[in-house]
Amino acid sequence: MSKNILLCTLGASWAVIPEAYAFLAPQHLPLYQHHPHYAELLNLKHQHQLEAPDEIWVCTTQGEQTQASLQHLQNWLTHCPKAPLLRIWQAQQTNQLANQQECAKIKELIVRACLKAHHEAAGGQVTLSLAGGRKTMSADMQWAGSLFGCQALLHVISADQLPQELFRPKPELLAQALPKEYANTITPLIAGKAQRSDLLDIYVDNVAPIHTESYPLNLPPNTHTEYFSGAQTLTQELNKREQDSSRLFGNYLLTISREEQHENWRSLYRLPPRYIEQLRTSKLNDNHRAWLTSLPKADLHRHLGGCLSLAAQQHVAQAIWESLTSTQQQQAQQQCQHLLKQTHWAWDWPTHLKTHGERSHNSAYVLLNASAEQLQTNLWDATAPRVALKEQHPQGFSAYERPGELTGSALLTHPAALQAYTDALVQQTQQEGLSYLELRGSPQKYSTDGMDFIARFQAAITHSLNSITAPQRPTIRFIIIADRRADHRQLQATINLAVTAKINWPEFVVGLDMAGDEQYRQPESIAHLFTPAFEYCLPITIHAGEGEAAESIWQAAYHLHADRIGHGLTINDNNNLAQRFRDRNICLELCPSSNREVVGYQDPHYPDTQHAAPYPLMALWEKGIPLSLCTDNPGISKTTLTEEYLTAARMVGNKLTQWDALAMMKQGFVHSFLSSAEKQELIKQVDARLFQLLTETIL
Repeated sequence: MSKNILLCTLGASWAVIPEAYAFLAPQHLPLYQHHPHYAELLNLKHQHQLEAPDEIWVCTTQGEQTQASLQHLQNWLTHCPKAPLLRIWQAQQTNQLANQQECAKIKELIVRACLKAHHEAAGGQVTLSLAGGRKTMSADMQWAGSLFGCQALLHVISADQLPQELFRPKPELLAQALPKEYANTITPLIAGKAQRSDLLDIYVDNVAPIHTESYPLNLPPNTHTEYFSGAQTLTQELNKREQDSSRLFGNYLLTISREEQHENWRSLYRLPPRYIEQLRTSKLNDNHRAWLTSLPKADLHRHLGGCLSLAAQQHVAQAIWESLTSTQQQQAQQQCQHLLKQTHWAWDWPTHLKTHGERSHNSAYVLLNASAEQLQTNLWDATAPRVALKEQHPQGFSAYERPGELTGSALLTHPAALQAYTDALVQQTQQEGLSYLELRGSPQKYSTDGMDFIARFQAAITHSLNSITAPQRPTIRFIIIADRRADHRQLQATINLAVTAKINWPEFVVGLDMAGDEQYRQPESIAHLFTPAFEYCLPITIHAGEGEAAESIWQAAYHLHADRIGHGLTINDNNNLAQRFRDRNICLELCPSSNREVVGYQDPHYPDTQHAAPYPLMALWEKGIPLSLCTDNPGISKTTLTEEYLTAARMVGNKLTQWDALAMMKQGFVHSFLSSAEKQELIKQVDARLFQLLTETIL
């Protein structure tokens, strides 16, 4: 349980402790109630977010003067209506701090008490008082604060000529509001605050983080005294670390770099070592959901046709429906109303929507009029459990695609759908915290004129993005998909379309993809069709290794010169190929949810997967293969990019750390298909944004 601690030193003037406490806890001790600047004092406390101490810790010496001060302090507590707990330490064989030995003893006590206070506060506040005791004690307290940190460094100043009543005050006088005639003679102030030094958390060269267990300090009971006689070991260690600071920091970062297979964001290495270690050791879990969402991310593998949620699809359907004439609406109703009378629809219901009337009209009608239960039953539940569908479901890969039957080309063939579709898409991008998104799609499926669709799509995206202010505006680019299942003529036409689109919209169209059943056509048989793309140096990503042998990945890399591979899950079956990918820096686009649904991998949330193969993410990551987590079809898999990170962590037995997640996010930007100049600028912006977000978390 966290608590707030006020750490003080004490000499002949015991009154400085009540004076400091009253500033922090005006609700318990209204000492400054009549101060002429009372409102300003309250505002100062509020600005520094200072809370009332639960405990007052006192480090002091021995001797008659000290004993008298302690007696007054203990008497004062008896007059306080809500007295804090008081802990007292006296350094043995000290009195007037008249020699080096006595000063060293009290210094050791102060730094141990400061270390102990942060441990006992457990996330609460530690405030240090610089008033009280000799000047050397104040200097020692300030040094301790500079190393261990504190919420505030407090001081109390007084008038040159204090009235006798305040020069040697009675305890009861300082347990209530000071009389008005004395109120302006004492004023608390904040001398500053301090952050914990990175030197305390270094773990390198046989130097371990500093913990209070290594420098023990017994906790005395309330108002009782603990006599401290420890050697100056903590003081010596702190002095040594300050002297060796440059070497320690350099070696620490060198050690991290040697242990890593993937370089993280540059700014992260500027974080305090304790926070770096926290990120490197904290296993990613559901508690990090908000943290993940807040971070700027990149998604390199998201299909235009499967990206929208059901609610967003219905929004697009409404735009289509409102554009139809009453006759068109009546025709769609006649063609589809029989579906709405049934809970379970025949498997070929999508064919009926395509062949009876206008597919987009029919799809809009069904989306807007079918019940939530009907949509859930026939889009998702009809293929449940959605695990290893390619092999285990009678309909194979089509079973995976079933939730997408009312979106994508079912809607985008209608002109009224496009702006509503891109508006929903951009809103989705914002909600997920994406800074960069590469959508992929097949323009020829949405229009008889693919170039016309790209032109309208680019204009619609630009319009949707213009509603967002520049700093928060994501970058969205487009990859054109060629379908393996098409004949050679159609494939060639799509590849030529991609090259022409790249020429016409060089900033928007960034690459070419080939998707579809890997068993349908091998890359070596169609490599010659890609010559126009090779000649134009168009970046290429290929769907390969999604349940198929590593040979499929090899062919994509060697025959089609892939810059990235969509999925690539079986690459570890060929060690030489895996090493080649690492050497050539070819990135894998992993999509955990869809990989589970299509191929089938172990996931604790899905009992049907307990006998499936383990997800290969960590094996690939630890081998140093570049990879990025992506969503594939978030509308089909009901996922987000944040959810994919959490799903991946779960599927690898909770071995994924926050540090790993950040490094994978960087991979998404590094392996984007942007030009080098654009990529460099975006990475710098995201790096700076990440550092800001993470340091805000620390503070």
